[in-house]
Amino acid sequence: MQPETKYARMGQDRIAYQVLGKGPPDLVMALPSLGHVDLVWEDAGLALFLRSLASFSRLIFFNRRGSGASDPLPHDPLPTWESHAEELAVVLDEVGSQRAALLAEVDVGPTALFFAGTRPERTTALILFHTSAKFGAADDYPIGMPAEVVEALLAQIDQLWGTEAMVTMVVPSRADDPRFRRWFAKLLRSAATPRTVQARFRSVLEGDLRPLLPLIQAPTLVLHRPDFQLISIEHSRYLAEHIPDARLVELPGADGTLIWETPELALDLIEEFLTGVRRTADPTRMLATVLFTDIVGSTQQASRVGDRQWRELLNVHDDLARRLVEEFGGQLIKTTGDGILATFDGPGRGIGCAAAVKDELGGIGLQIRAGLHTGEIELRDGDVGGMAVHIAARVMAAAEPGEILTSRTVRDLVVGSDVALKDRGSQPLKGVEGSWQLFAVVSR
Repeated sequence: MQPETKYARMGQDRIAYQVLGKGPPDLVMALPSLGHVDLVWEDAGLALFLRSLASFSRLIFFNRRGSGASDPLPHDPLPTWESHAEELAVVLDEVGSQRAALLAEVDVGPTALFFAGTRPERTTALILFHTSAKFGAADDYPIGMPAEVVEALLAQIDQLWGTEAMVTMVVPSRADDPRFRRWFAKLLRSAATPRTVQARFRSVLEGDLRPLLPLIQAPTLVLHRPDFQLISIEHSRYLAEHIPDARLVELPGADGTLIWETPELALDLIEEFLTGVRRTADPTRMLATVLFTDIVGSTQQASRVGDRQWRELLNVHDDLARRLVEEFGGQLIKTTGDGILATFDGPGRGIGCAAAVKDELGGIGLQIRAGLHTGEIELRDGDVGGMAVHIAARVMAAAEPGEILTSRTVRDLVVGSDVALKDRGSQPLKGVEGSWQLFAVVSR
């Protein structure tokens, strides 16, 4: 369940926010221009990142005015840095937080710098990623973007905002995922209009908060991916050199966000920075889509065709399943005698594989049922376990012959794709608490 969206008031304007987890510490994050407090929960990777932050903090995140679910703003003139910092303070007051750590990416960075520099009594720590006190070049700041680069970037944002092409610019690690591209484009369109984003970015690119840097008293962690094309690491080095008690850590990859590329590295660093304790990354747990299949009436068919032919049919089944799981980018964990257990890093791939297995086995007279669920699994010496595996098995058991069933979680993750699902209603799953809404795959 995603947290409830609430509103803090700043004059007549409303600021949408959510709270997740329990502190201390309090960690506040103003979503960048590409964020929307409600739509962020539609992506499993982003939802997992937020929940991971909330596992060691009370996470407070909000849409600034002019973006997402918050009230709009006039474009001329845009709010001052002081006004942006006041938005943050209003949200903290609303949730009863006197002091908080600030996590800021890209265009939110200047707001966090201003808040930390002018309200040190309310700032416990500062975490900055791919941001700067001054993005544009100047005679005394040659590492900034030249004016012509700034204009070219603004023109590109104006042209590409809300399109799938932005994924290549911002999240290249996910550029080959059609579902993600569609969802990310929708997120951008929901977060802000092209004109609003262009005006906001122009304000950020033309600002200069360098005089504030020596005034920041909070411990500061600066993170940067050197391979990110849009913002030079020299900006982060400048921040680390001019903010007292600041430390720069370089992360691998080329994504413009912390969320989808090696997120566990950033999460470990942030947790250690805020709590003083760094949990060793646990390689035995991961988020995956689990697929179970089962041949319908296998006992009766084996009796009808005889042991020898049945063994040959099972060999064909196993070889075909192994090939299709590999083609759809999954991992075949094991065959189960008359079915398979496989995992995928995306629900769309899992559904596609299940449909392909069903169609091809139908050609040799075998009918299957299949079930899929997405959740956290445990890796156990070549096998997998955990509640997500158990749920997927129970979803399969609820399927009719020839049917592919999914949990509500899978349905939510493929919204907007070409997968058509039919609501099969809510029903209990043996050994699983509560009632589960299931969906049948109609077409893909």
